[in-house]
Amino acid sequence: MRFLGNVLATIVGLFVFLMLFFFGIVLIAVVFGGDTEEVTIKNNSVIELNLGHIKNDYAGKYKDPWMTILADGEKVGLSDIINAIESAKTDDDIKGISILNEESELGIAQRKALRDALEDFKKSGKFVMAYANSYSQKEYYLNSVANTIYLNPVGDLDFKGLAAEIMFFKDFQDKTGVKMEVIRHGKYKSAVEPFLDNKMSDANREQISALLNSVWSSITADISKSRNVSVAKLNEIANGLLARTPEMAKAEKLVDIVAYEDVYHDAIRKALKVEKDKDYNKISILDYTRKLLTTSTSFDTKDKIAIIYAQGEIMSGEGDINTIGEGSMRRSLIEARKDKNVKAIVLRIDSPGGNALTSDLIWREIELTKKVKPVVVSMGNYAASGGYYIACNANTIFAENNTITGSIGVFGILPNFTQLATKIGLHSEQVKTNENAAEYSPFLPLDEKFKAVTLEGVEHIYKTFVSHVAQGRKMTFAQVDSIAQGRVWSGSEAVKIGLVDKIGGLDDALKEAAKLAKIKDYSTQNFPEFEKDINDLLENLPFAKSKESFIKEELGEETYRIMEQIKRMQSQKGVQAIMPFEIKIN
Repeated sequence: MRFLGNVLATIVGLFVFLMLFFFGIVLIAVVFGGDTEEVTIKNNSVIELNLGHIKNDYAGKYKDPWMTILADGEKVGLSDIINAIESAKTDDDIKGISILNEESELGIAQRKALRDALEDFKKSGKFVMAYANSYSQKEYYLNSVANTIYLNPVGDLDFKGLAAEIMFFKDFQDKTGVKMEVIRHGKYKSAVEPFLDNKMSDANREQISALLNSVWSSITADISKSRNVSVAKLNEIANGLLARTPEMAKAEKLVDIVAYEDVYHDAIRKALKVEKDKDYNKISILDYTRKLLTTSTSFDTKDKIAIIYAQGEIMSGEGDINTIGEGSMRRSLIEARKDKNVKAIVLRIDSPGGNALTSDLIWREIELTKKVKPVVVSMGNYAASGGYYIACNANTIFAENNTITGSIGVFGILPNFTQLATKIGLHSEQVKTNENAAEYSPFLPLDEKFKAVTLEGVEHIYKTFVSHVAQGRKMTFAQVDSIAQGRVWSGSEAVKIGLVDKIGGLDDALKEAAKLAKIKDYSTQNFPEFEKDINDLLENLPFAKSKESFIKEELGEETYRIMEQIKRMQSQKGVQAIMPFEIKIN
């Protein structure tokens, strides 16, 4: 036995040694073998707007310097990109921007902010040119800002309007015996509707239709202005699919030139006055942004505005660049509140909501902060449900026209396996000292008294939510309740009903914050700074992601998305204030 124990100990020791050796090599490679070549910006250069790896407004930073070095990602956020484009306006070395086969995961509101930055860049007299082998609808929305748009002769352009598809699981539950017990408030709170029915309710259809039409109106208005094509004509093109081929797209004035990529590059050479057989100078937007981040100097003024980024689903815990946790958010608000040099705070929200308790904890911290210095909210793609909860008490709220917001409603969801357990011969019983001593069991039918008590909790949170909104927006409870019920609104609609103050982006929110703080010159400081260590990093290494990649490959993207949606609903703990449906706009 001792021999076997020694053998086992030796094997374990070797394994640990190899793992430590592996990570040591990786660490040394990252620290000493990283990007050592200094980025230089050559004269007469073009910025290539490649955003394939940019998803978030904020790239994040960590208290642990090793985490900052080793963390995955580009370490550049969309806000950094937009600031870089602003700087490029007055950079004599930069003559234009090239959008080449641009594809990214950016949302509609983020594209709007980027589009506005490019529109402003053009005012400098410098060019913006775009080329793609094919344009998806969301990519065309961004590319349409260009002075000249190229399309491959055998490519295509997708321009047909917006649509949303909702999956329903009631029959699936009946067949499998896995039931989701739903307790909700709000006739529009349809995050749970797929578990209750096999078709869309009239209330849900109403809100989705209104939302899509509002977002589409914003998109077509921007394209109309850039392309000098009326909105009515754009809708005619969409209805008839009149821009589906390169020749048709050109005839309808959605693109300017149908040609191959080499012709596009020749056009850039001509604009730069570079000989046809010579390479022209170009720099990626990521390299250009990183260069600015490492060389830029702060203002002489001590006055600062803190930008606190809240992006992702709201969950308990520390949070990270993809989730909002009370740990990092409350710590950031407290730090900014106590810093005498921070004169105002801008809370940048891009969230569909999530845990109601966490939302309330963040709301309370904002309430305390607002008593000391102004808090302005800037909404990105989403600020819905819990995302609106943490926005509602700000001094001023900004949203883009196509921001998805509102969704003032809450729900609880409990997975129940009673039917499935019965089918396979599993049975469960409880023994208790008091009537309500037992916890909820997914293997027993939902007790009506337990349901009533849980509904009472949902109603309490809903009333608290509405009361917070009424207080923050200076409205009556009845006024908020009439536009609440879990319904979502676009930013342009939200302004009309009082949930949002003004239409604008992050830059507009900063100007408002400076105005409220009565300062003119200021620098910005980004939050949160996440408290993560090496153990958190290990979870994101390639071998830790292999299971996800394997399942996605085997099931396919759509099937995997459905599975993840069910899994996410099952994992949500406590009462939820989350956007009432998952929508993917193309």
